[in-house]
Amino acid sequence: MSAIQKIRLVVLISGRGSNLQAILDQAVSGELPVEVAAVISNRPGVHGLERARQAGVPALVLDHKRFADRPEFEVALIEVIDRQQPDLVVLAGFMRVLTAGFTEHYRGRLLNIHPSLLPKFRGLHTHERAIAASETEHGASIHFVTAELDGGPVIVQARVPVLPGDDPDVLAARVLEQEHRLYPLAIRWFATERVRLEGKRVFFDGMPLTEPLRLEETPLSR
Repeated sequence: MSAIQKIRLVVLISGRGSNLQAILDQAVSGELPVEVAAVISNRPGVHGLERARQAGVPALVLDHKRFADRPEFEVALIEVIDRQQPDLVVLAGFMRVLTAGFTEHYRGRLLNIHPSLLPKFRGLHTHERAIAASETEHGASIHFVTAELDGGPVIVQARVPVLPGDDPDVLAARVLEQEHRLYPLAIRWFATERVRLEGKRVFFDGMPLTEPLRLEETPLSR
């Protein structure tokens, strides 16, 4: 049996990089068939950059505050990313709204993780909003990125209960534990050509998804 060929991956971050660490750990262990070509942050000094350095991955900073506007920043960001020749770009806590010019440039090879069961609670403060809405279930979603904020086609979701007495921090920690399982799995599917975007639809193993896959129903060995 021939070895799975690794894909080149670029990870965009803005903060501590806990999902980045989950990706790096599986890349190092060989569980994830990727070469992390670079980690790029729009904020200098964040902990995620140190995580990249400790893993021997180039840690780059492109401070969005140094640019006149969003389009100018994105032109520079595309240049830095494309220099790495990535097969896939993933957003791991990258806290910048992206324009259609950027998302179309990477259409079909740009993933994001969002801490809610999309299409519920797009945008920020998802855990507070889930509690305020008296939700009994919450979670995280991996989706292909489009110009619509948190509106791209969803690939897979992980669900957790919302328990009596939960506050946003407790619920966030419960969701984050599942995020660390979810993101490497979706990246592995992309790397092994099991998942792809055609038009506005996600295909998994050659079949169009009518609804997102659910992590608890999807063995990690698949």
